[in-house]
Amino acid sequence: MSSPAKALTARQFFSKGGLLSRWHPNYEFRSGQLQMAEAVESALADGRHLIVEAGTGTGKTLAYLIPAILHGKRVVISTGTKNLQEQLFFKDIPFLQKHFPRPFSACYMKGRSNYLCRQKLYDAEREPILSGLEEVADYQVIRNWEQSTETGDRAEIRKLPEGSTAWAKLDARADLCTGQKCKQFERCFLTLMHQRAFESDIVIVNHHLFFADLAVKGRADEAEGIIPEYSAVIFDEAHEIEDVAGQYFGVGASSYQFEELVRDVNSVARRKEASSLELDRVLMSVGDHSARFFDIFGDADGRRGFAAQEAYRGKFADEYSGLLLAIELLVTHLKLAKGAPEELIPLVNRAETLAMAIKLFMDGSDPSFVYWIERRGRGTFLQATPIDVATLLAERLFDVTGATVLTSATLAVAGGFSFAEKRLGVRYARELLVPSHFDYEHQALLYAPQHLPDPRSPAFTAAASKEITEILRHSRGRAFVLFTSYQQMRQVYDRVSLEIEYDTLMQGTGPRSALLEEFKSTPNCVLFATSSFWQGVDVPGEQLSCVIIDKLPFAVPSDPIVEARVRRIRDDGGEPFYEYQIPQAAIALKQGFGRLIRSRSDRGVLAILDHRITKQRYGQVFFDSLPDYGFTTRLSDVESFFNV
Repeated sequence: MSSPAKALTARQFFSKGGLLSRWHPNYEFRSGQLQMAEAVESALADGRHLIVEAGTGTGKTLAYLIPAILHGKRVVISTGTKNLQEQLFFKDIPFLQKHFPRPFSACYMKGRSNYLCRQKLYDAEREPILSGLEEVADYQVIRNWEQSTETGDRAEIRKLPEGSTAWAKLDARADLCTGQKCKQFERCFLTLMHQRAFESDIVIVNHHLFFADLAVKGRADEAEGIIPEYSAVIFDEAHEIEDVAGQYFGVGASSYQFEELVRDVNSVARRKEASSLELDRVLMSVGDHSARFFDIFGDADGRRGFAAQEAYRGKFADEYSGLLLAIELLVTHLKLAKGAPEELIPLVNRAETLAMAIKLFMDGSDPSFVYWIERRGRGTFLQATPIDVATLLAERLFDVTGATVLTSATLAVAGGFSFAEKRLGVRYARELLVPSHFDYEHQALLYAPQHLPDPRSPAFTAAASKEITEILRHSRGRAFVLFTSYQQMRQVYDRVSLEIEYDTLMQGTGPRSALLEEFKSTPNCVLFATSSFWQGVDVPGEQLSCVIIDKLPFAVPSDPIVEARVRRIRDDGGEPFYEYQIPQAAIALKQGFGRLIRSRSDRGVLAILDHRITKQRYGQVFFDSLPDYGFTTRLSDVESFFNV
């Protein structure tokens, strides 16, 4: 690692006439950026936690990157979206490496499925794993690329289709990885990625990889983890941490995982000439018993809580014990098979992990978890998720990491951070609120119509559709119309798309990235979408001049995780509506509205069709959490705004 550059401070970079202004011809001094950079610098130096809300346009990536480089010890930067990861690694880092007074190194770590497994690629030349002309063609593209790539990152192959089934058979997922026993271990792209990370000052990851790593490090059997040791971690888009951490600190099993286990064991055994009639019988038994077991949970689509473990263990004892016995037989067979190839060892681990997950789910006795079932397509998913990740994060992250910086454009609720701090378990953190330097009062108009029915009323959909049509006529399209449910989106789309003259797009009709590109390239386009378009989407300029939101984005109260969190707060004597549901909705609303004003020249209208924001007392929390937009309740003011 490099030694700290003690002679330099953040102020020398960000002040008027500082280094950044000399390096970048379009650099613009922003007092908020300097304030944030000095706060990050101080937190890293003192080993203290810091929570920062930095409004859009602050320039927060440089405000934490430069202090992280000056720190001189390894810093991990974790982001919520791929776009931000790529901006950091391919734009901000090269810019700083070109100009920085001393050299520093950085790397970009992704999940295993992003990397090619060389051993699988070479095996595919000798063993029949490919099927169909498309897979053969994709294989040839991958084979040619493998000879020149230094990273093995599939993002380099522009020609490879997003859903390539050939790639899925050749990637480096742990399911079939033999680790150091692999012939290609020294040349493995994951080994090379880990080496680069150990040699890097700055390691860029995403939240999913970070918390997968943290969960692994919490297990006694795999204490090393994926990410090398670090002195500090900076979370950008930190408002996503609670949900992502919950995924990785929980346990789960699905019908798909059992199907994949049977398929992979069968495939490896045949390719490595280790198959037998006995193994075929054992695999058939696992397949049959897993199908019978997952059938006991019904076929109703959607997600629902599950608290009937005891009753199910009694009523469906044969299905439950039969599956566990079938897995046990498979594990025993694989362990005792003579001359078994190394590739079967990770499959033994997979089978044992799945059996453990089933046992934990069917035990259902840990009150700190919420147990739920989700039926999606033909798959059934069983999941146990921590109700509260605050204690886990405090113990595994905040109490043992020197400095942690949490930043986002949406962390504060009504000007304070108590909600985020309590939900995440961060204690004694320094706090900083950096307002955006945009002139929201003149750049944006917040329109809240008063004449619409209550959004819970059956009459709301028709009335909201009519109102949206009128707003879009004034805005000349150029809008996101964002919904809190797919059903509402489809119903409104069916009405409005027939009434307006502009091109319309609807989420679900194509990949998210393709829809976004089509929106950007189609004049006056209108995109109808739900939660995944509320954040991490950047469309600067006139192409996006209006954001319409149907309802205050309260989480669905019947969702089992939300329901469990609400119950926990109530059991502890709290008021879940005010302590959890309102603050969470306020942050979500800020995310949705944050799509609109992305630069100092942007102008636009934000419309919220839910009159509860003005008619309910709690609506003030939402207003206090949003920037100081211009405000109106009259459609004529919207018309005037767009006619300027």
